Amino acid sequence: MTAISADGASRSKLATVLRVTSGNFLEMFDFFLFGFYATYISKAFFPPGNEVASLLLTFMTFGAGFLMRPLGGILLGAYVDRVGRRRGLLTTLSIMAMGTILIAFVPGYATIGLLAPLLVLIGRLLQGFSAGVELGGVSVYLSEMATPGNKGFYVAWQSGSQQVAIMVAAIIGYGLNKSLAPAEVSDWGWRVPFFIGCLIVPFLFYIRQSLAETEEFLQRKRHPSLGEVFRTLAQNWVIVGLGMLLVVMTTVPFYAITVYTPTFGKSVLKLTDVDSLIVTFCVALSNFFWLPVMGAVSDRVGRRPILLIFSLLMLVTGYPVLAWLVAHITFTNMLIVLLWLSFLYGSYNGAMVVALTEIVPPEVRTAGFSLAYSLATAVFGGFTPLISTWLIDTTGNRASPGYWLAFAGLCGAFAAFTIYRRVGTHPKS
Repeated sequence: MTAISADGASRSKLATVLRVTSGNFLEMFDFFLFGFYATYISKAFFPPGNEVASLLLTFMTFGAGFLMRPLGGILLGAYVDRVGRRRGLLTTLSIMAMGTILIAFVPGYATIGLLAPLLVLIGRLLQGFSAGVELGGVSVYLSEMATPGNKGFYVAWQSGSQQVAIMVAAIIGYGLNKSLAPAEVSDWGWRVPFFIGCLIVPFLFYIRQSLAETEEFLQRKRHPSLGEVFRTLAQNWVIVGLGMLLVVMTTVPFYAITVYTPTFGKSVLKLTDVDSLIVTFCVALSNFFWLPVMGAVSDRVGRRPILLIFSLLMLVTGYPVLAWLVAHITFTNMLIVLLWLSFLYGSYNGAMVVALTEIVPPEVRTAGFSLAYSLATAVFGGFTPLISTWLIDTTGNRASPGYWLAFAGLCGAFAAFTIYRRVGTHPKS
């Protein structure tokens, strides 16, 4: 009977993880599509002319969504801390869905002129506002429902769900490139994955509605008002700022090896769409493996050593590996380099996300996590495709995005050292 009960509890935990991470799937599915089809989106929604300028405008629109994340992190984060994790996660999914539907159905520039990029921008702003708290809400929910001593493993599935989305998007893109002519993909085919994203929205609502509120939230006797959340965040601005730097080492490499990789492979290395999709799929699969593994390792050895080791490795190797790749361009070499960067990202992030849920004050856990994460994404990570494109165009050095990766490693190492020096040595730190 005990074994049966344990088995049932395990299945219940698994079902809960799948339900709570469903919105993360939709978010990253759309974000990756925007990055992979950036060259097609730039032609569809922006005035024809300078190809580099159109691509930069596309990535600026992509990055603009991240500017809404801090606002969403504060306002929606405070809402989640007050009304509960379940209701908050349903709200974020609703807003995310509206942005997705808008981008999927907006006519091109040739049809409605400047209204096209404006509507796409609005869609991205809605997605960014929702995403500002989606990651925080999911991470906090997973940390609060995790079994004792396994928080790192459970919380890692927040990022794990994003990798599944990237793999699914890559498979769909591969199928499109195999079944459609390049002109058809450029004209209308790139919209198909966005339509698929719209079709799965009702299913995501259905499975997320069955979420139960976390026991930790229900046991809290009172919940802070919006004003109290703001005051607590202001009082803890140092830890929020350090948390932001901690997240930089996650967001910059992530958007470099997933969203920017297809553009880097096609436009910079001159590899084929299929080559870039295969590499991206392999990177997502690698991330999916390392995230829960290293999350579980951090439950045993502590967060601090994982964070320090892998941020320093990114600082030291970020530029050299890209310099080697651009000097020896092959599909195999691109795969090797991206899998190395995936190993660094996945290992670091497996410990980082749960660490962030632990260092912010419990009463504003969602808002504090979301604000730190969204600031890092808005100021640094989300603009990685734009900054990488600008660095290459300005310096003429195709490996120059490696400097940006090294900077992210420096931020992560500094934040990890400072945070754990401030808070002392926790059993899992």
